[in-house]
Amino acid sequence: MRSNVVLTLTGSDKVGLVEEISRVLLHLGANVETSRMARLGGEFAMLMLVSLSAEQLANLDEALAHWVDSGYKITTTVTDQTRSAAHPDWLAYRIEVQGADHEGIVHEIAAGLARRGISVESAETSVSPAPISGTLLFAMSAIVAVPRELDEAEWLSALADAGRQSNVDVAAVAV
Repeated sequence: MRSNVVLTLTGSDKVGLVEEISRVLLHLGANVETSRMARLGGEFAMLMLVSLSAEQLANLDEALAHWVDSGYKITTTVTDQTRSAAHPDWLAYRIEVQGADHEGIVHEIAAGLARRGISVESAETSVSPAPISGTLLFAMSAIVAVPRELDEAEWLSALADAGRQSNVDVAAVAV
């Protein structure tokens, strides 16, 4: 029987870190099923859903101890719920948000979704300078799970209102 583990790692960015961690996981017979990795400032952040045998699960923390001793923060959390099990009959939508960057955009959009019982399944945000003016532009792309019983027109209108409150453009499409 295989176990699913959410593995997080944060620490100083260095060339070869992904190769080293993935080599250890491969040695344990683990499969990286889903992952997100990014350099954020001077730090590197890794988030993975890994499956491995129950026998090897007991060895995972020990196999990663070298990086903990080197100053990396690592967590391993066993999970038994998959995305489809969490919201089996909900509808998936992609939400795109764009506009001038300022504090509170993520909060305003997330709060509007949460008030309606909509779950954020994944999200990515970025800030980049506009080509001519250099003004910082915010972008967010998220996948959300929407309960079937929600009135689509109502929650989309509320999402658009949240966008107007934050002075950003918001679009949502079913996926």
